[in-house]
Amino acid sequence: MKFVFVTLFPEQIQAAAGHSMLKRGLDASLIEMECVNPRDFSMDRHHSVDDAPFGGGVGMVLKPEPVVEAIRAAKAKAPGAPVIAMSPGGVTFRQELAETWAREETGLIFVCGHYEGFDERIYHWVDRKVSIGDFVLTGGELPALMIMDAVSRFVPGVLGKLASAEEDSFSSGLLEYPQYTRPVVFEGMEVPEVLRNGNHRLIALWRRKQALKATLLLRPDMLPAEPDKQDAKLLKEIREEMEAEE
Repeated sequence: MKFVFVTLFPEQIQAAAGHSMLKRGLDASLIEMECVNPRDFSMDRHHSVDDAPFGGGVGMVLKPEPVVEAIRAAKAKAPGAPVIAMSPGGVTFRQELAETWAREETGLIFVCGHYEGFDERIYHWVDRKVSIGDFVLTGGELPALMIMDAVSRFVPGVLGKLASAEEDSFSSGLLEYPQYTRPVVFEGMEVPEVLRNGNHRLIALWRRKQALKATLLLRPDMLPAEPDKQDAKLLKEIREEMEAEE
């Protein structure tokens, strides 16, 4: 999987990708990353990439010429890769999209904006607008890095075990169950006995129930509309236990 960033701040991308899982994936050539700077395609000696908007207004807007040329250069580096503009007006990025891209694409091109956004004509060279949430950031680099991280987790070998990615929150459709490690007792708090008895069926059932409980409490919108027989039974138990605690 190759990730190409069209960015005015390649140092920000390189710094973030120089640690942890992304660094290991890059060092092992399981994923690739390149940056293309629109300033390299600027048409004046000052390497300017922005200008005042027509009609007036606060701030500056990214000009089409250098950004479009940078997109063309990025497409040459990752032929066939979809061009994704980081935009608050885009579709909200979700886990299933990360899994789909990891499974179906060989590369992704991120176009990272700055200032007051893009000249609208730039979107003619974009395949999809994507947002990471309803808030405003200084630029598109951090959202693009977050997507790179999420997608890379599903590239075989990057995490070591693909099961780690598949069992994470949102991949199962539920929030993650609680995790524990040694010591068994820490400041009076004890690891649940069920996790220590070696019965893998009971452990799996406990984890499913805890994931359902966490999701019911924190993100009920994520619960399945029509749970299967086992989940329905567990949810009934959870609700009865919660009522008894009130």
